Amino acid sequence: MDNGERDVVITGVGLASSLGVDAHEHVARLADAISGCVVEEIRFAPYCVHPLVPLDFSRQIPKKSDLKQMETWQRIGVYAAGLALADAGVAENFELLEHTHLVVAAGSGERDIAVDCEVLDKLDCDGDSTLLAKQVLPSALRPTLFLAQLSNMLAGNISIVHGVTGSSRTFMGEEMAGLTAIENAYRRIVSRQTDIVLVGGALNSEREDLLLGLELGHNLWRGPYAPVWDRARAGGGLILGSVGAFLVLEAREHAMARGARTYARLVDVVTGRCDRGKGSTAGSLTGLYERLRSPPKGPLCVLSGASGVEPETSEESEFIQTLPLPGAEVIVRAFGSALGHSVEAHFPAGLALAALIARHKYLPPALGSSLTEQQTRLIVDNVLVTCVGHWRGEGLAVIEATT
Repeated sequence: MDNGERDVVITGVGLASSLGVDAHEHVARLADAISGCVVEEIRFAPYCVHPLVPLDFSRQIPKKSDLKQMETWQRIGVYAAGLALADAGVAENFELLEHTHLVVAAGSGERDIAVDCEVLDKLDCDGDSTLLAKQVLPSALRPTLFLAQLSNMLAGNISIVHGVTGSSRTFMGEEMAGLTAIENAYRRIVSRQTDIVLVGGALNSEREDLLLGLELGHNLWRGPYAPVWDRARAGGGLILGSVGAFLVLEAREHAMARGARTYARLVDVVTGRCDRGKGSTAGSLTGLYERLRSPPKGPLCVLSGASGVEPETSEESEFIQTLPLPGAEVIVRAFGSALGHSVEAHFPAGLALAALIARHKYLPPALGSSLTEQQTRLIVDNVLVTCVGHWRGEGLAVIEATT
């Protein structure tokens, strides 16, 4: 490769979502269009969420003391990180874990809804918000739980529980955090700064405070479940999903030296941020595609991270339809239709699914009535993963099957 740059391969996949608790379960569920989608439409009506499948956190977080001080989104992330390390053959290899670096995409901490309601109820009667803060918060918030709301606590808990003791970086900023985390990990390996990185993120979508914050910006889909592309005709919107998604990325020669199995090669990652004016999302994606070091060849699967928010989702569809792949079949799948939109974890989740597609030579069936997705018997070796943030941030990644 030019300038001594190295190949980057995916050797570990850790996924926890509404579909299952590991890579194999996701492959099986996504192969079935009927059972491959789990949606909760009642608890948070009129909003839908894709709830986390019931799982035993103690399988990856054995100490009760560790579990107790983590918020749910941290538990999901630590669990998925453990799955990725085990899948890559890194778990409990303490010599290797010493040199494994960590990059995390994180949101802010979860709010204590009961405390918020107590403050609001008393505020309605009293009206003195400063006095209420002094009266309620010291007794309602325990210091350990308050500290757990710091975003870098996810990385800290992964280090403590799984023994990942290389360097640690945490990025915040919704979908852009996930995009930046993946790009940072990839470029550090390519440029020989490191050999192996654990990278990913997590989201707990089953939170009233998160739904409220997104709905204040008019971002949520109202009403019964609809796949991503089918929401445009009713104005669009997000359906969130609880997801933990972590990947182990390695330099190819490092993986080969330790005899690791590889899912796929991560060919390139490019990211950007546009002003989201009319047509700017499609223009940004086109510019990112032109920056790819090695553009994908057909036949191609586009694994779209479209959120459902408009007009960004329609502009992404426009970009996909104009991909410069004359004569090659392009098949589109929006993975958010099956998993929900997982914000910081969304791009890592897309790459995890792309790695499974490349390794197992399968495509999930089309979901919804939109003409954007078509049924096919196509076998693909190349996957283009997209992620367009609901408010800011765009990115592309190319995944290629390894022999």
